[in-house]
Amino acid sequence: MLKKISCMLLIAILAIAIVACDDAGTPEGQIQNGDSPQSDVVLSYIIDRDTDLTGLVAVMEAFTAETGIRFEQELRPGGAEGETFLQVRFATGEASDFIWFNSGSMVQLLDPTNNLADLTGQPFLDRLQSSFLETVTFDGRVVGIPGRTSMGGGWLYNIAVYEELGLEIPTTWDELVANNEIILASGRTPVIASYRDSWTAQLLLLADFHNLQIQVPNFAEQYSINQAHFATTPAALRGFERLADIFERGFINADHMAVTHDMALEMLVSGEGVHYPMLTFALDSIYATFGEEAANNIGIFAQPADSAEHTGLTVWMPDGWFANQNSPNLEYVMQFFDFFLSEQGQAVLISVARGVGPSVVIGAPAADNAFTAVRQMQERYFDTGRNAPALEFITPVTGPNLPQICVAVGTGTMTPLEGAQEYDNDVRNQALQLELPGWD
Repeated sequence: MLKKISCMLLIAILAIAIVACDDAGTPEGQIQNGDSPQSDVVLSYIIDRDTDLTGLVAVMEAFTAETGIRFEQELRPGGAEGETFLQVRFATGEASDFIWFNSGSMVQLLDPTNNLADLTGQPFLDRLQSSFLETVTFDGRVVGIPGRTSMGGGWLYNIAVYEELGLEIPTTWDELVANNEIILASGRTPVIASYRDSWTAQLLLLADFHNLQIQVPNFAEQYSINQAHFATTPAALRGFERLADIFERGFINADHMAVTHDMALEMLVSGEGVHYPMLTFALDSIYATFGEEAANNIGIFAQPADSAEHTGLTVWMPDGWFANQNSPNLEYVMQFFDFFLSEQGQAVLISVARGVGPSVVIGAPAADNAFTAVRQMQERYFDTGRNAPALEFITPVTGPNLPQICVAVGTGTMTPLEGAQEYDNDVRNQALQLELPGWD
């Protein structure tokens, strides 16, 4: 125990030495309410140094102008190093007033019951969609709010080609197969596979989770405690079967092992390839490389289930803000959270950060310059409630080898059942390593 404590203190000292604390989040001259009794209040926050601060800082500037409350920013490393940094800060009582962190199961790394403020009962939570609240609720306590818009996981498609071929948006797998047959006959690639970047191979499977959850509502709960598995749950196995199906039908590009993610986006934009199972963060990449018109020619539809009534969008929930329950400024943090989720705060956010998915704030409008795909997600899947968080947001149980397994299934090297079994074994090994409950 003494060895662990010494190690933690050493990490803390090193972290403090290498991570600079500054006022980067608070540009000079932003205090316009100097007579406010709150103008002496300074709220500190820690944020991943790789996070785009544009919209976040704009909301802080508006809040300072309104209240006089200022902000002090501290940057932390990303990844596991950053997670350890935050754990040490909480353990030593040196955490900031609030922090930026992932929503979903990763919040458990921060021991939310003992470290994060309980937001339950705060009026501003009424503005949030239940699908997001599910990902920041632990032991019956809501501990976070969203800091930006969501991200969709589904099938990106070339709108112009769809119009040229007279195709309708598929709501079942059979309808998607029929569309792919027409696309193939036109001389184009129906489904782009970019397996040189193996992480992209798993998107088709991951995007299928909404359809699985609709059919097996308690799958994530049972999966987390070793009571449900991909290989023995038909609705879960179906994702692997769909991955194999597009290969067996000849729908993917012949050079699938040589194509990268960037090459796939170029194929999609040009219309050489018509579908690409992917997350909507790709919209920003398309916009940056090919321009506004190209980005708005890309649409999205949810991974089709076997039945239209099961089809819905799997959503990657946004990172967000979490308050330190031991902060002496908790009252002011709650005031900021309320402002951030207000109509005024959200208007400021979208005015400078249009996002790659719909907001999880109820009634928050899309940006005036929102991408076509974002508006489609809003209308088809958010306004209708046909969406659910991705599996990784509601369970800590994952396997590190899923990309490689999906490549094997997606190229015929493994059968769907073999891939599912391999992934179940991968998950089991990871759960045992993490000493998760129910795995022995």
